[in-house]
Amino acid sequence: MKSNTRVERDSLGEVTVPADALYGAQTQRALDNFRISGLRPRPAFIWSMAVIKRAAAAVNRDLGLLDAQKADSIIQAAQEVIDGKWNDQFVVDPFQAGAGTSHHMNVNEVIANRATQILGGKLGEYRVNPNDDVNMSQSTNDTIPTAIRLGCLWRLDELLGVLKNLADALNGKARDFDDIVKSGRTHLQDAVPVRLGQELGAYARAVERDAERIRGAAEGLSRLGIGGTATGSGLNAHPEYHARMVRELSRLTGLELRESDNLFESMQSMADASAFSASIRTLALTLIRIANDFRLLASGPSTGLDEIRLPALQPGSSIMPGKVNPVMAEMLDMAMMHIVGMDTTVALASQAGQLELNVMMPVIAYELFEMMHITIEAVRTFTDKAVYGLEANREKAEGWLEKNAIIATALNPLIGYAQGAELVKEAVKRNVSIREVAVERAKAGTLKHRDENRTVTIEEIQSTLGDLRKMTGK
Repeated sequence: MKSNTRVERDSLGEVTVPADALYGAQTQRALDNFRISGLRPRPAFIWSMAVIKRAAAAVNRDLGLLDAQKADSIIQAAQEVIDGKWNDQFVVDPFQAGAGTSHHMNVNEVIANRATQILGGKLGEYRVNPNDDVNMSQSTNDTIPTAIRLGCLWRLDELLGVLKNLADALNGKARDFDDIVKSGRTHLQDAVPVRLGQELGAYARAVERDAERIRGAAEGLSRLGIGGTATGSGLNAHPEYHARMVRELSRLTGLELRESDNLFESMQSMADASAFSASIRTLALTLIRIANDFRLLASGPSTGLDEIRLPALQPGSSIMPGKVNPVMAEMLDMAMMHIVGMDTTVALASQAGQLELNVMMPVIAYELFEMMHITIEAVRTFTDKAVYGLEANREKAEGWLEKNAIIATALNPLIGYAQGAELVKEAVKRNVSIREVAVERAKAGTLKHRDENRTVTIEEIQSTLGDLRKMTGK
């Protein structure tokens, strides 16, 4: 009967591993030790580490340090990982040993075992050694921070793409609704008129600015510290290794990558990762604000503002028939609140580095890759299912504006602030329009011009309040 396990050895002794697992002893120890969350590494972390392994094999081969046959088998095995063929073999919980040694050895063992198979060997035989061959010229301490940078850059264009789609969709609705003049609101109280298109256009511009911030923060991630090995000194790496690795990684990924001007700093500091995380947090705050405005503008419909209508996607209550909720705005709120929490984790982990290494890198990697994934999918879904189907309720928006006494502000140049305030008080008290009160006072001869010693005419009032669109600017 064929055994479903095999025995491997590491520096601490024997370990029993599933017979068909591509991972080995150190990964199994991590599985046994860190049964924490049930989570697994994000695909970005698997991809970025495999790219590093493939590049290192090629560079070490070309430098004459690694046997060509071994190097080629590592390159083939790493490419299979890059292609996502062995994602189920990457099993270490994100909450693991410091620095990411467990995830790193998971990668080394999978590639070494697969390379051994490619060379005709059996799992666990290690014709290609995970430490001496797959990990040649490397350390956890320079591969993990490099992988964090590459993994973020891997999905950068996708993130910027969904933000552009959201901004374009908001700008499209801004154009569609630009002729709807409605009540502006400050402090959640009535304010002077705005156009619905202006509100939506402002949301679009805010998203565009956040995308610019993210793009700028990502530039720091392109500076790689690979080749610093354990502390930044480059011990056990060829003098040309760092520069060659940056060139090879640029070639493999298509990314514009740069050499580090200080390998010690690139390994000690997580500031670039923290800055990138913070730029996504800023976007999250913007999106929470927009989602909350959507919820407010769509509130009601009978007892709220009801100035916009969001697509009806699902029943909103288990007890109230016909209720429909702004579910996509609610989803976006929750997703972005989660992003803010993840950024807080990245910030705390980034400041927790000590001396030559930040040992909190595993959680930094997980949170960064997770926040990119959640942001991409949440923004894509909100755009597709909320913004594209957004409709304006012209009648309600213009109806609220008609009742807004604050449009008396437009009369300030004519009658002054003090008389305007009196008009507003009376209009609110009587629940009539500001136009009606002003016309009444003009007829009675009690509405005085601010600068001239005369009463204001009805024609002047009608002319001033006649086209509310003029009050909204460009």
